[in-house]
Amino acid sequence: MSVVDEQLVVFQLGEQKYALPIQETQEIIRMTEVTRIPNASFYLEGIINLRGTILPVINLNRRLGLPEKEADEETRIVVVEHSDQKVGMIVDCVLEVGRYSESEVEPPTNVGGSAEYLRGVVKKDDQLWLLMNLNNVL
Repeated sequence: MSVVDEQLVVFQLGEQKYALPIQETQEIIRMTEVTRIPNASFYLEGIINLRGTILPVINLNRRLGLPEKEADEETRIVVVEHSDQKVGMIVDCVLEVGRYSESEVEPPTNVGGSAEYLRGVVKKDDQLWLLMNLNNVL
């Protein structure tokens, strides 16, 4: 990260706000029907057909060990590209595209068992955004 402001996609899982650098985010789509795959990982919700491309979709609440929420009109799939593969991540809702600078990021210490999934914590005004580490989430 540089001293220059970077943009983040801020989304909600349960009561907590999480964030991903915008350059890791391909697009955000409304929740759609997901085809389940037998014997898949517990957090893999299934697959979707996105304009002719088959994408695996993970349930981010389940992956992080958080309580799951019934999908509603706010539920979104955040499509990311990681290691040359596109993956969809189900989130409760997308809140905003926010800006942050390096000085607003602290290491993810003392945040419990989820620390491995985090790159840091962004302190923005009176809010905390947990900055996700896709290397460990996917």
